[in-house]
Amino acid sequence: LFAIFLSAQFSRLSLSAEFPSQKKITMLLKIFLVAALATLVRSDCLSENDVSGIFNKNSKLNLYMGQQNFTVALLDAINKATPNENVFFSPYSTFHALLLAYFGAKNQTEAALADALKLHWAETKFDVMQAYRIEVHERARRSQNSSVEFTSADKLFFAPKVEVKDCMKDLFHDELETLDFAKDPEAARSTINHWVEDVTKGNIKDILVEGSLSAQTQVVLANAAYFKGAWASKFDPELTKKEIFYSSAEKQSFVDMMSKKGYFNHALNEHLGAHVLEIPYEGDGIEISNIILLPPFTPNGLDTVLEKLNPESLQRALDDGTSREVDLKLPKFSFEKKYELVPILERMGVGDLFQSTSNLAGFSETQKIQLDDAVHQAKIEVDEEGSTAAAATVLFSFRSSRPLDPLQFHCNHPFVFLIYDHRARAVLFAGIYRGPDN
Repeated sequence: LFAIFLSAQFSRLSLSAEFPSQKKITMLLKIFLVAALATLVRSDCLSENDVSGIFNKNSKLNLYMGQQNFTVALLDAINKATPNENVFFSPYSTFHALLLAYFGAKNQTEAALADALKLHWAETKFDVMQAYRIEVHERARRSQNSSVEFTSADKLFFAPKVEVKDCMKDLFHDELETLDFAKDPEAARSTINHWVEDVTKGNIKDILVEGSLSAQTQVVLANAAYFKGAWASKFDPELTKKEIFYSSAEKQSFVDMMSKKGYFNHALNEHLGAHVLEIPYEGDGIEISNIILLPPFTPNGLDTVLEKLNPESLQRALDDGTSREVDLKLPKFSFEKKYELVPILERMGVGDLFQSTSNLAGFSETQKIQLDDAVHQAKIEVDEEGSTAAAATVLFSFRSSRPLDPLQFHCNHPFVFLIYDHRARAVLFAGIYRGPDN
């Protein structure tokens, strides 16, 4: 089984005074979605006593607080698996692909995924499905009229021989597709690759290499994500100059360093031991921004930040930020990363998901479904105009940056960056930049 991740367009709905408040409309939408979902879920489809009949208004918030914990754990795991390298991935995409697996998991496989995805807040799978559906519909609504693009798409590709439970067909009507792997596995691979390429607007190509699928492939779980955002206040290309980037005390490189003076939310967070800066993307209000965590240029500065980073410390740093004039310097960069996720996810505690003992009987009661591999590919480009990012996952010290003068925020040594959705409280993409040659 493989999972692929892409992203979708993101926006905020503009409402005039004559319409009900956006908050009321959102609440009505949530209640309607839960009621509609309840009519589709049979009492034994996802788990016993699926439908509680109670709308949990905190379900989506709980889901994405868990996603933040998952993000931090995945960032730490990838960083340890690829030390001294640049890091970039979409935790949002990976989280969604694993959610699809969770909805079909049973027994020990379900329990391990619930633990890895931080779903302990949910009394039943229906609570998780409720939050998932609300997020999908809210993001589609927000994408209708925005200058910022964020697209996320989920797919379940099943072989015709797999008798998918009728209730799962109802629940995943939009996500489910039949693909004949046995007849022509290479054609099936091409279909999935083209779907990923289409959702990511050509940024992620050939996620599945030749031979990835076979006639015995039964299912591919896929999520793909695409993001494109222009800075609310763009950098002047005329000010971009070659400057030194200090990857370590022994290694320096020249980079195209963008420069700008302007007002940004900034905090010097003592708990994280880092300067924190928000660079907003264009749009009505700060809904999505690039958050940079800049540690001191010391041998363990970056590791210390990663050790202390969690949803609470991140939110505290954002809350502590104040708007002030900042002399900002940020490297212009682009790079692409591809990860074999199975060993990384197993170290994070997904249990036997990719082993022969896994139980995915929630999808089908007549066929044994097994996942064999998981691949994640992500690409980021940051320039004077803004950021473009795409990702797909397939499941089958040193020199100081003037720490005593927070008005100067010079990213001339390794830093962490997050593309963060403030409204959903979701980390869409995350990375570590260590220099142009890493």
